Amino acid sequence: MTNSPIRKRHWEARELVLIGVFAAAAKLSSLLIALAGGGMNPVSLVAKNLVYTTLIIVLLTKVPKPGTLLLFTVISMIVSVCLMGGSLTLLPAALAGALLGELCIWLTGGASKPWSPWIGVGVYDLVSKGLSLGVSFLFMRESPSLMTVVVPIVFIGYLGSLGGLWFGRKTVKELRHAGFVR
Repeated sequence: MTNSPIRKRHWEARELVLIGVFAAAAKLSSLLIALAGGGMNPVSLVAKNLVYTTLIIVLLTKVPKPGTLLLFTVISMIVSVCLMGGSLTLLPAALAGALLGELCIWLTGGASKPWSPWIGVGVYDLVSKGLSLGVSFLFMRESPSLMTVVVPIVFIGYLGSLGGLWFGRKTVKELRHAGFVR
């Protein structure tokens, strides 16, 4: 029998399950909103980004640990690619956005600060959508005029993400009142 110290894990099992459930719920709710809205129209674009951003903020408030946003992004991309037929070309932009979001969280005081979910998600959304536009331009460089169609769509979606930051604050406030989030 040895007296080795017990190593504390970074994430508990319930936190990993919570991250997985939130990643799947975010992707599936985005899909359901797009289907219920009749496709990619401005209302469904705003709504799906609003819900997606709100769910990320609630998750980061519920699991305030370094790496949560990155793990959420990886699981979300796995769900998107494997279950929903999403494109792998969005993976680099999403990972870069998550890494920069995590870096900004760390630079502003760490994941335990009350403002960290909003900073991380704001940077994540901005960087991932911006880099996705760059990837789109790379694929459409033969006919760059197609970007005049893509840019407004991404911009309308980003308005939903900005609304999700505000709605996430209200949701977290209500969830704290209900006892779901500490």
